[in-house]
Amino acid sequence: MVKTASTMLRLGTVAPDFSLPATDGRIVARSDFSGRPLLVIFLCNHCPFVKHLADHLAVATSGWIDRGLAVVGISSNDAEKYPQDGPEAMADEANSRGYRFPYLFDGDQQIAIAYQAACTPDFFLFDRDHRLVYRGQYDDSRPSNGVSISGADLTAAVDAVLSGRDVPELQKPSIGCNIKWKPGAEPQYFDPKGTG
Repeated sequence: MVKTASTMLRLGTVAPDFSLPATDGRIVARSDFSGRPLLVIFLCNHCPFVKHLADHLAVATSGWIDRGLAVVGISSNDAEKYPQDGPEAMADEANSRGYRFPYLFDGDQQIAIAYQAACTPDFFLFDRDHRLVYRGQYDDSRPSNGVSISGADLTAAVDAVLSGRDVPELQKPSIGCNIKWKPGAEPQYFDPKGTG
């Protein structure tokens, strides 16, 4: 496991387009959520950082969806080397966790690269115009650090977006497992040494 920090994509960046297969067989595109604030989460099934908060995230995102936030999860890991992160296992994960958001498979990893995603989990929150207003951690909790999972950082950002307030610009990077890039596909922004 390589601890990797999110790249902290520039605030104001327009959400890159995507059109990806979901675990239920649909094709889901960014344009499906035009005019709605959008949360894009890069996830996978096996990462201990994702497992640590997955149940809490399922409940939190369900509440946000009820309040009008569009949410998608995207798995971009190399499914040949990590079959537990492939589409069939993703469908099982979405069902067992109770994810209400579409869980999408980025098989060629081009969407992860477009978003400069680096780790799992990696969170990107966009306003109604799909401009980036938050990228960073869920909260201060990490596996085995003894801090309770609250989702405080992301919740504060979501609450601000849904109420039309500005999101604080002081944002901490997410920390997680590095995205499992296909051989030779590592983007220039990826630091294979991670954060330790």
